[in-house]
Amino acid sequence: MARKGLFGGLGGLDPISILKQLQAQIDQAQKEIAESQVEGSAGGGAVRVIMRGDHRVVAVQINPELLQEGDVEMLQDLLVTAFNNAVAEVERLTKEKMEPIQKTLGGFNLPI
Repeated sequence: MARKGLFGGLGGLDPISILKQLQAQIDQAQKEIAESQVEGSAGGGAVRVIMRGDHRVVAVQINPELLQEGDVEMLQDLLVTAFNNAVAEVERLTKEKMEPIQKTLGGFNLPI
């Protein structure tokens, strides 16, 4: 009985070629993720954080009315929430871009 292993069901294709193709797909997905921008917001859009897929913050926008209210603690909470929402969006985007590659590998999960 022939062993299937990780590459056994690929009809005799060269495992090294397959790994190189997968690496190219991963590199492309990571590039697309890093160049993408996502938004996290809080307070009905009163605080917005624009973040790239590589977790670099591009912009923080605060509705000026929040500053007039003088509630520093509320503003801090909104900033934390907006940042966390932006990070969650990056995680969602990463999963979306990497999921097709993961499926190519069957049950073998990549640490992404």
